[in-house]
Amino acid sequence: MIGIAATEGNSLVPLRNGDEIFAAMLAGIRRAEHTVDMMTFVYWKGEIARRFAEALAERARSGVRVRLLLDGFGSRLIDADLLEAMAQAGVQMAWFRKPLHLSPLKQNHRCHRKVLVVDEETAFTGGVGIAEEWCGNARNEHEWRDTHVELSGPAVDGVAAAFAQNWAECHPELFDDRDRFVEHRARGGAVVQVVRGSASFGWQDMQTLLRVMLESAEERFRLATAYFSPDAYFIELLCAAARRGVEVEIVLPGPHTDKRVCRLGGQHHYADLIACGVKIHEYQPTMMHAKVITVDRVAALIGSTNFNRRSLDHDEEVMLAVLDPQFTSTLDAHFDEDMAASELIQAGRWKRRSLVQRIQEMAVQPIRRFL
Repeated sequence: MIGIAATEGNSLVPLRNGDEIFAAMLAGIRRAEHTVDMMTFVYWKGEIARRFAEALAERARSGVRVRLLLDGFGSRLIDADLLEAMAQAGVQMAWFRKPLHLSPLKQNHRCHRKVLVVDEETAFTGGVGIAEEWCGNARNEHEWRDTHVELSGPAVDGVAAAFAQNWAECHPELFDDRDRFVEHRARGGAVVQVVRGSASFGWQDMQTLLRVMLESAEERFRLATAYFSPDAYFIELLCAAARRGVEVEIVLPGPHTDKRVCRLGGQHHYADLIACGVKIHEYQPTMMHAKVITVDRVAALIGSTNFNRRSLDHDEEVMLAVLDPQFTSTLDAHFDEDMAASELIQAGRWKRRSLVQRIQEMAVQPIRRFL
């Protein structure tokens, strides 16, 4: 359907929140023997930022080839001393589209992918950035809720290709004698398709993937996303699924959100979605930053893509499309827990929302394609 072959024989481990995610990623880096390739949109400050820098630097000093690709806008807050320490240790670093070095047409197109590939055999991807906001276990408003996945098997090559695509734009050397191009053996029973989204005119693969998932749903479609501001076409796809009897459930950020404007853009559509039978839940404990979709208890999408115009139109993204009932069941169990910690938006109460709220929703509509 989207020109990217699915692979069999993959193993996926869902990682929930910073305590699990960062421990697994750091362990992966520390056991690297040949190569570490890492890219992220957010790399900020704090203890976790230092721990990653130290782990990457230690591997580089030990002779492992370590490459780090940072988005020029999203990672602009990284401490300069961390950059210097990694550079002195031999970490190869590159910046993706530094804003001051770009033409106006490229300023808005960012690298939102989160990828870590270790020894070409293990990959991590999902929603987390390298910052204190993701530490912990979503116990309070200072510990964001997010999901990542550890992947092994043939699909690792697809995640590595996502890194290579962006590294090639930023660095003159793409391969060297450290690249082994390993032949993967079966690690599990999951079928995985790695889908890359890139800024382009017209539809891109990520939009097609979401359309296929929505139109193929027969019983249940579940969406957890940090930023919900789709266009009218995807609102209609959600409504069409609900009208044909699919149980459509969405978990979105509630009172704790880092992008209030984007939340307003999504709330503009609440009334239409609720009228169609879509159930909208706003997560209460902290910022909901996961990007997870499950369909009919069998299929799942997990990666860096949000359900908004920015992800679908403007940013470099990567998603894993997974066929694996066991993996999907775990994600559904997490979704159940998230719904239990959320507030269901009631139709009557939403209709009675304040005039100020309505005005704010309308005010952001002219910029919704950038949200």
